[in-house]
Amino acid sequence: MTYSWTERDVEPTGFEPRSGMYEEELRKFNWNLLLLQFALFGIGIWNLVSASGVQDKSFGLYKSQLIWFAIGLVLTAVILLFHYSFFSRVAYIIYFANVALLALVLVAGKSSLGAKRWIGFGALRIQPSEFMKLSLVICLAKYFENDRTVGGYGLKELALPTLLLAIPVGLIILQPDLGTALILVFTFASMMLFLRIKGRTLALLAICAATAAPMVYKFGLKDYQRQRLISFIDPSSDVRGANYNRRQSQVAIGSGQLFGKGYRKGTQSQLNFLPEHHTDFIFSVFSEEHGFVGCAILLVLYLGFLTQGLSVAYQSNEKFAMLMSLGLCLVFFWHVVVNMAMVMGLLPVVGVPLPFLSYGGSALITAMIGVALLTNVANKKMMF
Repeated sequence: MTYSWTERDVEPTGFEPRSGMYEEELRKFNWNLLLLQFALFGIGIWNLVSASGVQDKSFGLYKSQLIWFAIGLVLTAVILLFHYSFFSRVAYIIYFANVALLALVLVAGKSSLGAKRWIGFGALRIQPSEFMKLSLVICLAKYFENDRTVGGYGLKELALPTLLLAIPVGLIILQPDLGTALILVFTFASMMLFLRIKGRTLALLAICAATAAPMVYKFGLKDYQRQRLISFIDPSSDVRGANYNRRQSQVAIGSGQLFGKGYRKGTQSQLNFLPEHHTDFIFSVFSEEHGFVGCAILLVLYLGFLTQGLSVAYQSNEKFAMLMSLGLCLVFFWHVVVNMAMVMGLLPVVGVPLPFLSYGGSALITAMIGVALLTNVANKKMMF
């Protein structure tokens, strides 16, 4: 038998792409979280135009948010090129790099409204505390990846993970940024409960927390933070001071009634009665304009988003992927719960953005990276 030079010299590679192979992979791709992200961001941009229209006639906030979203899409594409195990290998590098940025903020950060939370690179400003939410989750997932503790965790086993939490929380409180610090604590506590803590240890931690609370209140909080707690306990006090934001937010939400006042017809935001209505109180703007029905639709989207994320964690067949996915879902969950409870007066006012709706480049990029990581796990959970 004779061979042509092409048949004779080319060695088999062991991989022959099938006709239509990439089309088949594309059809199997899990788009659910990305589609829900687009839906929530679309609502967010639409709402941001209304929220910022009065004070920002050029719609600069709207354009800026679109630019950040475009950057987030590029980062999403890059993240999807890697297997999620890559993030396990570099987990500690990501964590300590983020800790270094938090320390840099205290030394050379940009100040705004009495807080030093941003690092400036020319016209670009980033908020490292936002990225710390993802860094901590990835680091904890790595730490517990090979752990084989049986029967629940005691104080000894929780010492190092607690230190990994305490370092960024301490640096963030110094900025000060109580809202982000609370999100880190809530996420950590939720992950630890999922991993199981011994009953005796849990009771001891609860006693320690209750004992430390008065000291934290007296020495760990700024004056305005203590005033917010006092006003939360007594809603009728200082309605023109510490309670002003919450009272105006409640008025906005209640005035939306069933179907809302209509797009760009909300008096609280359009007449500037509602402070920070493009960031922390963005949900109040949406509630006033679209009412109970609009809020119900938004909550269904968030519920679908969280359900899809938990499904990714449940179906993961590798511990790191499962813990990372769970932690990311918890970050989103606590953001939604704390922000909505805050604007409705069910929690004290803290600076926690609503994912995909609140204005802010670092918050948006953080949320999109979280979605990219979840999508990565969802589509590569069977690859080892």
